Amino acid sequence: MSESCNHDCGSCSADCASRTESFRAEQNEHSNVKKVIGVVSGKGGVGKSLVTSLLAVSARRRGYETAILDADITGPSIPKAFNVHTQLMGTDDGVIPAQSKTGIRVVSLNLLLENETDPVVWRGPIIAGTVKQFWTDVMWGDVDYMFVDMPPGTGDVPLTVFQSLPVDGVILVTSPQELVEMIVKKAARMAEMMNVPVLGLVENMSGFQCDQCGKVHDIFGASHVEEVAKDMGIPVCARLPINPKLAAACDKGMIELFDGNWLDPIVDAVCGEDK
Repeated sequence: MSESCNHDCGSCSADCASRTESFRAEQNEHSNVKKVIGVVSGKGGVGKSLVTSLLAVSARRRGYETAILDADITGPSIPKAFNVHTQLMGTDDGVIPAQSKTGIRVVSLNLLLENETDPVVWRGPIIAGTVKQFWTDVMWGDVDYMFVDMPPGTGDVPLTVFQSLPVDGVILVTSPQELVEMIVKKAARMAEMMNVPVLGLVENMSGFQCDQCGKVHDIFGASHVEEVAKDMGIPVCARLPINPKLAAACDKGMIELFDGNWLDPIVDAVCGEDK
């Protein structure tokens, strides 16, 4: 922090620890969240919600208490993937999160709407404030790993998450297209500016393996994930192929039954030190 700091972070562009600490929100007194992991990208449609879901399920299978904070307020898809549709209930102490079949705790705006298909036509500050309330007003209980499904880009909501929540690290999600790789670097730079480490990189839609011949087809172009990870100094990367069974599992709310070890390197990076 500069000696001339006036503690007005809103009008300052300096990169210092006090920028995030000054905005840090207190978690609900009935919450004990040990680690918060953000799942981010600079662009929509690359599969952040899918990766978030798979990471939470994988960590849960390893015996950890896991939770998902769905910060994608205008495009929430986590409840559908887990077949969770019951509206959230509250008490004088706070909001009670929903639970999936395997015990993953979920909070999403879709679980507060009267109809799941109702659009959320809110301005940025209201959306960002809602995400903050998901941290302060929800009684999360004892959670080893909370995964935050972020909306695309580097706007209000990602900034609110980085500043208000004690984010321990982020997982970047990209796809084989070079344009997406360029944009995801913006998200990585944002994490760097907020002093949050990038734990791993996931390349989604990374090839399709034919059921008949076994050949892998690079439908969206050849994979560059190893090169991108090396170039950005990201220690771990993983490839998630195009898999119709995964898409079907999400559509049917059965993501907890997925079979595959594609993201194990990322899960190892997130949970490794607790083994």
